[in-house]
Amino acid sequence: MASKRPSVLKREREKKQAERAAQKREERARRDSSRGENAGAPVATYDELEGYGITQPPRDRDAG
Repeated sequence: MASKRPSVLKREREKKQAERAAQKREERARRDSSRGENAGAPVATYDELEGYGITQPPRDRDAG
């Protein structure tokens, strides 16, 4: 049996790594969906908050 070329081995490693990443994403999605009602709750935008009159202008973090 001849040894595999480095490019083939590299593709196999990349494929395995991609599969592991996909599996982790699926597990995280399942955990988040089973976490409760607040998981994935929508966040109000500045425009929506302005409609309620409760916005403050964003502060510059660098300003002292």
